[in-house]
Amino acid sequence: MKKPLEENGIHRAKLWEIAFYALNNTSTNIYMALMGYISYYLIGIVGVGAVLAGSFVTVMRIWDGVTDPFVGFVVDKTNTKFGKNRPFIVVGQIILFVSSFILFNVTPSIPKAGRFPFFVVVYMVYIIGYTCQCVVTKSAQSCLTNDPKQRPIFAMFDSVYNVVALTMIVPIYISGTLIPKYNVTNDAGEVTLSAFYNPEMFHHLQLLFGCIAAVCAVLAVIGLWRKDRQEYFGTGEVVKVGFKDYVDVLAHNRAIQMLVASASSDKLSMSMRNNATIMITMFGVICGNYALYGSVSALTSIPVCLLTILGMGYIGRNLGQKKALVIGTMGSIASALGIFLLMWLGDPTSMKLPIVNGIKGLLNPATWSPANWSLFGLTFIFLYIVLGGFMSIASSIVIPMTADCADYEVYRSGRYVPGLMGTLFSFVDKVISSLAATFVALMFAAIGFRKELPVESTPYSDGIFWVTMACFIGAPLIGWIINLIAMKFYPLTKEKMEEIQEEIAAIKAKAMAKN
Repeated sequence: MKKPLEENGIHRAKLWEIAFYALNNTSTNIYMALMGYISYYLIGIVGVGAVLAGSFVTVMRIWDGVTDPFVGFVVDKTNTKFGKNRPFIVVGQIILFVSSFILFNVTPSIPKAGRFPFFVVVYMVYIIGYTCQCVVTKSAQSCLTNDPKQRPIFAMFDSVYNVVALTMIVPIYISGTLIPKYNVTNDAGEVTLSAFYNPEMFHHLQLLFGCIAAVCAVLAVIGLWRKDRQEYFGTGEVVKVGFKDYVDVLAHNRAIQMLVASASSDKLSMSMRNNATIMITMFGVICGNYALYGSVSALTSIPVCLLTILGMGYIGRNLGQKKALVIGTMGSIASALGIFLLMWLGDPTSMKLPIVNGIKGLLNPATWSPANWSLFGLTFIFLYIVLGGFMSIASSIVIPMTADCADYEVYRSGRYVPGLMGTLFSFVDKVISSLAATFVALMFAAIGFRKELPVESTPYSDGIFWVTMACFIGAPLIGWIINLIAMKFYPLTKEKMEEIQEEIAAIKAKAMAKN
């Protein structure tokens, strides 16, 4: 008779602990959403050109990646009364709030010649805080639970939080509330200063986003409280690691090699797709109404959440995390091609959807009248929901897969280095994805936007259409193809993970017997 899972070395987290812990990623993603508009701030307030603004984002992402291995090394060396991971959430969150407040509230008061150097220095500090908190999202996975059927639950919560917060509430709030509030117009109603170049909007965003992120961070600390202890770290024993051990891991851990190759290419393409400028040109210029962005987010978020929960619940928990990534990728390719054909062969300006003017509009029954729809809009929404569901499965499952890679390293060499796994993944991921803003800026510069980026009132052109499609559809397709190739060589199937957990349990049993 098979022994209970608890007797086979499997330790689980409570459902609410996973739900709270997943908010750590939401906390940092909220700051990422805030910084998604940084190019506009650099152009409109700091006073640099469009290409330099895009290049700045690239350089800072590289700096972000460079800080990862050092923070990861410190995490692997840390074992305090407050745990291994929780101190980094607290320190990271404090740095993030203080530095972002300085960026958006102090920079405009600096003399113009000194604004950019000042901004660079403060932003570098901001990145250190971002790295400190981000590393916990991956490093604490393995101590929270080692049950292969429980790890995908993190991805389910993470997907729901990100979809609701980042693809529904934030776009609705910005496009429906902040843009009308902070656009400066003349007596004729013409926009003379876009909200994206108005420092007051950034003051508002920083305070609001910073407070929400702080609440998420506190809840994440609470979620980790019970499990962030030594007995849940690897084999339960302290293992000293040095940089030479890191070299061995990089050279021989095939799982993390393939996961990094898959996820970093995917992140580059997704960063281009989700670039703030691409969303503005997609809906504001090509479709002719930027408010459609908020409507699409409102209409698709809940269905995408449901698809993600159902897909992750069945595929991830029953077929394994590798299979979930593969199926999510294949579905993303098919639905993305459908959207491209619709945008290319159809008339995007005929997209008619309920316009959601802020949260109140979302709750107004008149908003959802059938008269507010068009066939193009219905088709787009359907394809967007399917794409969002598959993309969410493929992207969210990557984070718990890093815990599998950490367990694989314990199985392979006896080393417990979750900090390395998380930061190695982040380092390559950030260095490669850092190119996204530069690529987008250079592509728009090639069609004439050298001094500033398009805004929602920019006139339509074929060049804008093809640059937008190249970033929104073309780049993700390349990333997804690389995903499929990398997964061919990724060794951690569902069956392999069961074998790994049994072996780690045996190692723990021997250690306990000696003590």
